[in-house]
Amino acid sequence: MYQSFIGLEVHIHLLTKTKVFCGCRSAFGDEPNTNVCPICMGYPGVLPALNIEAMRMGCMVAKSLHCRIPEKTWFERKQYFYPDMTKNYQISQFASPLGQEGFVEIEGKNIKKRVRIKECHLEEDAGKMIHTGTVSLLDYNRAGVSLLEIVTEPDMETGEEAERFIQQLRRLVRYLGVCDGNMEEGSLRADANVSINLPGKGLGRKVEIKNLNSSRFVRLGLNYEIHRQGEFLDAGKTVVQETRLWNENRDQTEPMRTKENAQDYRYFPEPDLPVFTPDLAFLKSVDDALVELPVPRMKRLEAEYGLSAEQADLICDEKALADYFEEAVAAAEKQGFNTQDAATRIVNWLLMDIKHILVREGIPLHAILSFTLKPQQLATLVVMVAQGQVSMKNAKQAMEAVITEGKDPELLIRERGWEQLTDPAKIAEAVNAVYADEGEVFAELNRTGEKDKRRRTLTAYLVGKVLEKTGGRADPKIVGTQVAALIQKG
Repeated sequence: MYQSFIGLEVHIHLLTKTKVFCGCRSAFGDEPNTNVCPICMGYPGVLPALNIEAMRMGCMVAKSLHCRIPEKTWFERKQYFYPDMTKNYQISQFASPLGQEGFVEIEGKNIKKRVRIKECHLEEDAGKMIHTGTVSLLDYNRAGVSLLEIVTEPDMETGEEAERFIQQLRRLVRYLGVCDGNMEEGSLRADANVSINLPGKGLGRKVEIKNLNSSRFVRLGLNYEIHRQGEFLDAGKTVVQETRLWNENRDQTEPMRTKENAQDYRYFPEPDLPVFTPDLAFLKSVDDALVELPVPRMKRLEAEYGLSAEQADLICDEKALADYFEEAVAAAEKQGFNTQDAATRIVNWLLMDIKHILVREGIPLHAILSFTLKPQQLATLVVMVAQGQVSMKNAKQAMEAVITEGKDPELLIRERGWEQLTDPAKIAEAVNAVYADEGEVFAELNRTGEKDKRRRTLTAYLVGKVLEKTGGRADPKIVGTQVAALIQKG
């Protein structure tokens, strides 16, 4: 049995409008090599200038990860050959990164662990290489894009823990609005370092798995690599320190290159960028931009609204969804509804019916606040159902009509005649009509015993028929009582 050590290097593209050291547009999917200039292409004599928004966003992430912001931070040139970076060095941070010595608590199914953050440093991204057969194409649009690298200590032990870390970090940066977290587009990607050793013997020989672009691949790649290294040690072999790639088609890691050592890099201070000293105004702007983060918000929703851990997790998946939920509950409260009762009902509508409609309409969860059905309208429907003013069936019809027509739900329900029917005399008319139509069913019910399983099915059938007669308006409780009385009467 071996002990595993996993550390992650997560790279996130910051959502700055322009690149980190020049004024070129920073955008995914534009025509190749259109967002370039002499600075990001590394022409001789050019002068980079720091994008202050990139520094502010980087510090927001660092503070959210409980990192210390140093009094001074600066940039170095990392000398290394990049086929997709023309100047053959990268402007990065080495000696004094913008965020230092933090931590994050990861929680999930059978997971609860504190992971130390070694550092967060700001740098420029490289370009992109596209390989087609024997030809390699280079797109420099990405070269110079604001990139924040978050480096953990080797505190994780399983692929599942690393997967959860990535999921929580992705959610965090989306909440902060500093990264869209689209791993498939490369705006959040991870390199994973893993080693195994006998318990108590410390770190083993490290293997790096490069460019993992989904949290699932992080889990699969690490678990595969832990197993592979275990087989090596069991056979008396030595694990080679190297860089590997995850082959998603074969579900295995494969060699990429022998692992470089620290001396393969050469750092020296970037001569064209001054030392950055954050002043009080800058630090205040960072603090003012911070929001309630996903994990604390989940815990608050559980305590304040009585949600289960699973419900809180699902609701907090997107900040906009959690905002929508809380706005809807607040609107229900203003209508005199109990907080926890409103929350229970609203969370069920959100996680079932409304999520289904959003998928059907092609509306992403993060855009729910622009959805036609506003939180206040959802609250009105929930309250009307709870107070017996409209049936659940007609409330859902009304919801679809509100989405289509944008009308007030209460007005729409009155216009369509969908209010709940609670007059016993009018309900009795429908019950008697069903009695006349379904004489054989009533007769069969009279032949069944009290414990006969078919009795419940036949009764439910008759109740359904009465509801159908009233267009779903009749109060099901009154219908059930009257149908039961008729059956009893025989």
